Amino acid sequence: MNILFFLTPKSEVAYINEDDSIRQTLEKMEYHKFSAVPLLTRDGRYVGTITEGDMLWGIKNQYNLNLKEAEGIPVTTIKRRMDYRPVHVKSNMEDMIDRALNQNFVPVVDDRDMFIGMITRKDIIKYYYKQAEASEKASEYAAGRI
Repeated sequence: MNILFFLTPKSEVAYINEDDSIRQTLEKMEYHKFSAVPLLTRDGRYVGTITEGDMLWGIKNQYNLNLKEAEGIPVTTIKRRMDYRPVHVKSNMEDMIDRALNQNFVPVVDDRDMFIGMITRKDIIKYYYKQAEASEKASEYAAGRI
């Protein structure tokens, strides 16, 4: 199966640009109620993932919890604990599922490493749940129980 079946396009994804300020990042995360968001360059390349924890510890350790001081500081000054590893648009299902086991979402990049969207763990689980339900109904039908 093609992983694009699961793709949420970039136009529907909340993401942070690398030159956004710490305050802008926090406000966007709060507004969308996300604990992790993709971090992109202005031209759309995937840089990594910024999390609430990264923000909290960065503000505490680097800016002494002074949000006003952090207003003009780019979010890329925050050290990220880990980045969500992207998959290539032509990746197979196994690669996508392997990443989704350890990430809330899987960033998807094209041949130029441009971020084109993401696949959420929720969408993968929903798909496989529906597949299991359909398989169960087919088995019941074949057994004459329906």
